[in-house]
Amino acid sequence: MEIFLIVFGLIASVLLGGGLVSILQRSENEQLIKLMLAFSGGFLLSIAFIHFIPELYEHTELNIGVFILIGFLIQLILEFFSGGIEHGHMHLHKNAKLPVGMILALCIHSFLEGIPLGNQLAGIEIATAHHHDNDHTLFFGILFHRIPVAIALMTLLYTAGIGWLKSWWILGIFAITTPLGLLIGFNSMNLTYLNAFDFNIILAIVVGMFLHISTTIIFETSENHKFNFLKLITIFIGCSIAFLMH
Repeated sequence: MEIFLIVFGLIASVLLGGGLVSILQRSENEQLIKLMLAFSGGFLLSIAFIHFIPELYEHTELNIGVFILIGFLIQLILEFFSGGIEHGHMHLHKNAKLPVGMILALCIHSFLEGIPLGNQLAGIEIATAHHHDNDHTLFFGILFHRIPVAIALMTLLYTAGIGWLKSWWILGIFAITTPLGLLIGFNSMNLTYLNAFDFNIILAIVVGMFLHISTTIIFETSENHKFNFLKLITIFIGCSIAFLMH
């Protein structure tokens, strides 16, 4: 039952983000995206440092820092194609062509996030499952970030004149990528050729991706001092909630 609720939550978060675009004006979208991203940036950075990195080092003999760095660099490469939509950048112009590279990069990122989440639900021995059998920190980290990214993606597609029907199809594809990764991770213990694989490697790569996204969100400057203060407060709220959840 738990896995179905989590899959539903992952899909619903993206559909919620897309739905908000049809309700709000573009200017309101931009402000909402920035604040939600600030919250998710604080949350992701906190769970990376407080939760995942210490447990990864504690529960694996691998040189885990290498894989965190690889994740950081993978995200850097993905953002070359996505244009930085993961942290609120929207650069597509009116009547632009369908941004296939951007969508593919977003889907790869989203798919990779789902694998360690599926491992955790399956009870595979990874850092997230050692001490926290009912821990959903990774799920909430992914969830909080998917909503503003979905808003940014839908806003960008609508601005480019892609059309509502086609935009919703694209959003639907994005919505199922993390659940697909989750199902692969959940069923991986049944794949004999993966029996000897340490899934902490995938988690470390995802943590590296989290670090890149969260630090980019946090250190990006905003257009005025008043909004910078609001963003700062939102980041601290995200950090505080992550700390209380640990």
